[in-house]
Amino acid sequence: QVQLVESGGGLVQPGGSLRLTCAASGLDFERYSMSWHRQAPGKERELVANISSLGITQYTDSVKGRFTISRHNTKNMVYLQMNSLKPEETAVYYCKAPDYWGQGTQVTVSS
Repeated sequence: QVQLVESGGGLVQPGGSLRLTCAASGLDFERYSMSWHRQAPGKERELVANISSLGITQYTDSVKGRFTISRHNTKNMVYLQMNSLKPEETAVYYCKAPDYWGQGTQVTVSS
């Protein structure tokens, strides 16, 4: 049974930082690309960042230079370091492996 469990969300002031963690189990982790997505209230879910099995990263334009996705294959973990956060980035952030989603973690950017 595949499980993806996100953690690290919370309330942060504009300009602040958070580090999200996704713990994966039940899959051959190092073979898969992993990604982070987010869904703001009233909006569609969007891709934020992706990391391939070889560690090649891609980002949506709005987060380039501020967010960093990384992975630790022996720990079956994916991370999203988010810096200089903006209020409009308030959303539920989801970890995704091919065909599987985590339950999400809430990130609220507000003063």
